[in-house]
Order: sequence, then structure tokens, then C-alpha cells
Amino acid sequence: MSRPAKLPRPPILCYVTDRKSIASEGSSEDRAGGHDRLVQRIAAAAAAGVDWIQIREKDLSAKDYAALVRKAVAQTRTIARPGKEVVRIFVNDRLDIAITEQAAGVHLGENSLPVRDVYRWLHLQTNRPTFQDFLVGASCHSQDSAVSAARDGADYLFFGPIFATPSKTAFGAPQGLIRLKEVCYSVSIPVLAIGGITGENASACLAAGAAGLAAIRLFQESNGLPTIINGLKAGQSI
Repeated sequence: MSRPAKLPRPPILCYVTDRKSIASEGSSEDRAGGHDRLVQRIAAAAAAGVDWIQIREKDLSAKDYAALVRKAVAQTRTIARPGKEVVRIFVNDRLDIAITEQAAGVHLGENSLPVRDVYRWLHLQTNRPTFQDFLVGASCHSQDSAVSAARDGADYLFFGPIFATPSKTAFGAPQGLIRLKEVCYSVSIPVLAIGGITGENASACLAAGAAGLAAIRLFQESNGLPTIINGLKAGQSI
């Protein structure tokens, strides 16, 4: 088993949104699909130091999804992050919205457009500055699918669920750290661990070879987020 390519350090931290999990805190408008509370959480996570934010609100109409991404992109660009680049906004599934709203990339799931097709299309647009830094990510739930996505042109992968988590029960039993390590050593692109990631188990994922961590609750619901993020960046258990 060969070692993966040198991975970026400190680790990439990606907040994956889930507005429904904060709906109980809001008004009836929020529960019906309002964006304000979620945009506030996005801004707070960006200010605290997350690197990436994946907007994953698949049930929204195209119009509402685009409006949410537009607000998130505008909000994060105004946040001062001393010594850090602007947080990257990714759109789950919707390549069209990612492009029209000037997001940093698109994240593809198992039922999204194939990675190879998106890669080929983007390759034809290389003369357009908009796409020079545009990234394509993919969610994978097996070593074979990870290798395939990397071969087809993905820039990074999410692999999981690593640990048990309510949001990933549809994807079966937890993959665990051994399978995470196998995937990380099978591809040369960054692999972010997802699924049940907490301050206590994050360092184990990084030790297994993960280039970063992706989570909903860890970044959306935690108090003292700057302290948590600083600890994660240092590879510490929180």
C-alpha cells in the first residue's frame, strides 16, 4: 500500500449545512424554508475559521437554493479573516447554481451528475477565468468508488460515514477508521472524513490519513466555535 500524496496541513475543515436541524429555533417562516438563521450560522462558521462550507439543502427549489447560495457567498466575502483566504462555498449537487452564483465548486453525490462528465465539461471551459479555481468534489462510500472518482477527475473526496450519525443512516453501517485509512492511501487527492465527527474522534481521523474533516453538528451546533476550530487545526482532541 503506497502512501498518499503529501496532504495539506493544517487540516481542511468543512461545515456542511442542514437548516432543518436548526428549524426548531426559528419562526414558522424558518421552518418553511427561510434562510436567515442558516446564513447567520454560515457567517459564524466562516468567521470562526472553517475553510470550506458546503451548502446542502437539496429540498429547496432552484430559485430558493440559488438565493441561499448568493447570500452565503456575499456574506462570507465581507468577513475579515486575518491571514486567511476567503472561505470557499461549495454547492451540493447543483452545478448550475454553483456556477451562476460564483461558488468555489460543486460537490457531487451518488445520484448527481457523473464526475467524469463534469470534469470534461469544465475542461472545455478552461479559457474562462471563472473556472480556473473551480473544484469538483464527490461523496464516496467504498474504496472502489473513491478510486473511480479520483480517476475521473475529482479534486477531493468525502468518505464516510466514519462513525454512527443520524444524518448518514441511509448509507449503512459506519465505515470506521481502517477503511478510511485504506481510502486515503488509495488516492492522491485530499480525502475528508465525514459522519459522526466530533472533537473527541477528529484527531483519529487525521491520524488515519484524512486531509480534513466535514461535519454538520460539530460546526453548526457547537458553542465556542473558534476554540474548537483552533484545536482541530492543531490536531488536538477537543
